[in-house]
Parts: sequence; C-alpha cells; structure tokens
Amino acid sequence: MANSSQREQALSLLAAANNHGDLAVKLSSLKQAKDILLNSPDLSLELFPFFVEIQSSHEPLVRKTLIEAIEEISLRKLEYSAVLMQVLLTLLSDDDSVVAKQSIVAGTHIFCKVLDELTLQFQRHGFVERWLEDIWSWMIKFKDAVLQIALEDKSVGPRLLALKFLETCVLLFTSDNDSRGYTNEVNRSVQVFNISWLAGGHPVLDSVALQSEANKYFMILLDLLRLASSLPGSITISVVNSIFSSIVQG
Repeated sequence: MANSSQREQALSLLAAANNHGDLAVKLSSLKQAKDILLNSPDLSLELFPFFVEIQSSHEPLVRKTLIEAIEEISLRKLEYSAVLMQVLLTLLSDDDSVVAKQSIVAGTHIFCKVLDELTLQFQRHGFVERWLEDIWSWMIKFKDAVLQIALEDKSVGPRLLALKFLETCVLLFTSDNDSRGYTNEVNRSVQVFNISWLAGGHPVLDSVALQSEANKYFMILLDLLRLASSLPGSITISVVNSIFSSIVQG
C-alpha cells in the first residue's frame, strides 16, 4: 500500500504535469509520477481524476507521455488498468495524430496482454477473475473504436495503425497460425496468444465468435483493396501488406 508521503509526492508531480508552464517540467513530473504509481499501483485508482485532467493538456507531447505512462502501468500491473482505459479511449480521437497513434499502439499492446492473461488465468486456475472480465469489456470498446478509425477518412497516420490492428486481430483469431506474437517495449518477454488454447471452452472468450471476427476484418481489408484508387497510396500499401501477411501466416 502507498504511504501518505508517496501520495503527496504523486499529487504534487501530477499537479506540476498539469499546471506548470515549462514543458520539460511537465514531462519530467509526469514520468516521475508514473514511477511512483508503478511501485504503488493502488494510487492509480485514487489519482484517476488527475489523469483525466492531464488528458486535456494543451501540449500534445504531455498527452502522448500520459498514454505511454498508462501503457507501462497497465502492462506491469494489469489488474489496475481498467480505471485508466477511459483516458486511452478518449485520446484515440485526439486532434493530434501523434497522440492518436500512441493511443492505438498502447491499446494494441494492452489488448494482446489481456488476451494472454484471460487464457492463461483460466488454464491455471479454472476461472477468470471479475477484474479481468471488466478489462476485457474495455478492450472490446477499444477494438470497436479502432475499427471505426480504420474505416473513416481521417488522418493517415492513425488510420495506418488502425489497419495494422485489424491485421493483428486476423492473425490472433485465425486457427493454425504460428506467428501471433507481439513485442512490448516495456517488457521484452513475448507472450503469444493462440486461439487453439480456447478449444476446450472459455468463460469469456468465444473461439467461434473470434474466428468469425477475423473473417470479418479480412473481408474489410479486401473491400478496402477494391477501393484502392480512391485511397491514399500509403493506405493501399498497408492494406496489401496486411492481406498478404494474413494469407501467408494464416
């Protein structure tokens, strides 16, 4: 449990991250606050309102750093991440493409981590804890939001990453695919979700529904390819690469 000194220090740092006039101080304060929360993750729950305030910062780099902090806390202390997911979802639609892109990257890493934990927890203990079910419900919202970004005529950068997320889902949810890993800049060890783990059933994940979703996303990629003449060149290249990867590795 966090002591009062840690709490006061974290509050002071988050206040500086939100209100200080110097960008370097804002960033340094936010990173220091993140380190405290990693060592005392229960503070994440208490200090969530201050994270909400920081997401409204006028500095895109502060908002991007906030997403990086949320990702690192979530990947290391997954059980505390549900309370941080609202910030992640909000910043998916950030006006600054760099912030929106970072939100997709962070969300994708957390999405994969949650899949791993859902399957491993059930395999090891025969049940899934409620907190993990709650986080998965946030991941479903994230997945649906990223799908909309992939389909909408928005900034190219976020859309490219949204398409990459669709490719990731196709690979993750396709049977007999041996290339469904993801890398994590925070923790270099790689977990690999395999849908075959769900063959005996799962209380939260439906393998048939997930494979149907993979087919849906693959058809979306094909439909986008048919519209190639009206898409930016980089989008078309991304779609082609995703289709090719899905066929070769699927």
